[in-house]
Amino acid sequence: MFLADFRIEIVPDTEFRLDGGAMFGVVPRVLWEKVCPPDESNRIRLNTNCLFIETAQEKILIETGIGEKWSEKELKIYGIFREKPFAETFFEKIGYKPGDISIVVNTHLHFDHAGGNTILDESGKAVPQFPNARYFVSEREFEHAENPTERDRGSYIANDWRPMRESGQLELKPDVYEVVPNLTMRQMRGHNGSMQTVKLEGGGQTFYAFADLIPTRAHVPLPWIMGYDLFPLETLANKKQLLPQAVRENWLCFFYHDFETPLCRLREIDGKLKAVNANEKLETENGK
Repeated sequence: MFLADFRIEIVPDTEFRLDGGAMFGVVPRVLWEKVCPPDESNRIRLNTNCLFIETAQEKILIETGIGEKWSEKELKIYGIFREKPFAETFFEKIGYKPGDISIVVNTHLHFDHAGGNTILDESGKAVPQFPNARYFVSEREFEHAENPTERDRGSYIANDWRPMRESGQLELKPDVYEVVPNLTMRQMRGHNGSMQTVKLEGGGQTFYAFADLIPTRAHVPLPWIMGYDLFPLETLANKKQLLPQAVRENWLCFFYHDFETPLCRLREIDGKLKAVNANEKLETENGK
């Protein structure tokens, strides 16, 4: 699909599962289980939907999924059901190999967003999965990943970013920056203090990736906020600001962890915000 001169593709990495109570915070199970039925371990199905954006000069991957560096025990804990390596899915979806990617962007460095930054070589050492790419992450997020709090330490795995630091591929960015013209990363506090969201503009349209500010369609209602968030009231304030704008301007909204329909538009129906399927093809200025 296209937005002006940008080619956009969603590349799903793999299914995994997290505790439903943690994913919905103060929302009672009797409510969230209606839209996200849990398994016998109280976990809900999630996905890691990576975003590929191609321009005339760059091949950009935003987020790299949960990665493949997991032990059998960890695979069971997180309910990771991988059918094939990410590189294989990537080639099937977009026709490129990891070596073709020129820029990798992480909204933040939690393992379910940055795990695919690296893979294990034959000796078991973590090495960059995208050998020719520049890796972008905000300096503030990098500093937090290196010095996390006790509350979120388990979300950070150094092998997801230090190999690129060592190879010289990691580039630290400000709180707000353009990856390329019209593709903007902006710090959005709430999930933590340094996560960024993604805004792509072109042809009179806006594509917005909320990262973990709004991880799934089920998290669109204002108080439906993850228990993982370090600053939930800031999450709430940002949702109050962004969601009405998304409705007014008919944004294409991308929900990274949604298992079924990660790309949606938002509508106000009977006074409530609803995510509806955005299966219509994106149009270019030239009507392609």
